Amino acid sequence: MAFGEIASPGQLRASFIRRALVTVPAVVLLGLLAGQLSGSGSEDPWFAMLQKPALYPPPATFGIVWTILYILLGLAFALVLAAKGARGRGKAIVAFIAQLIINLAWSPLFFGLHQITWALVLLVAMDIAVVVTIFLFWRVRVLAAVLMLPYLAWILFATYLNAEILMLNPELDGQEMSGAAVRVEF
Repeated sequence: MAFGEIASPGQLRASFIRRALVTVPAVVLLGLLAGQLSGSGSEDPWFAMLQKPALYPPPATFGIVWTILYILLGLAFALVLAAKGARGRGKAIVAFIAQLIINLAWSPLFFGLHQITWALVLLVAMDIAVVVTIFLFWRVRVLAAVLMLPYLAWILFATYLNAEILMLNPELDGQEMSGAAVRVEF
């Protein structure tokens, strides 16, 4: 193949696979670490105290859904990374990294710092960042944008859940938890 020629379909596929072998585990691992380091999950005492909205799914749902979504995000990112020379690729990469940083900041803010209001603000920012990323991905690789649509649907649902939790528990927003037992009077 001469200099300046377009890569063959096999070369493009190999480039995508090489990138996906890095991006998928990296995105999944980053998501797992953000959750683990912030103490996210239903066993968190502060979180267990929160009243949940009627549409709140069973706790096991979150680990399954987030794993699938992080895999899809890693694949979408690999598609864009493999699109060397595509117009708008650089902007799409920056947008993806920005929305991922926002995503990774949510668990520490919500679960670690118990900041329900600021976590909601962060989710709204994430909603916007993901829409921008999908738009930019669409211009580089349509399939990459399509792979991000379930993620957009889930974070919109997460925004709803966060807003409902805030409305149901305004007194627990920002509350520090001590190791002391809570006294309940009858």
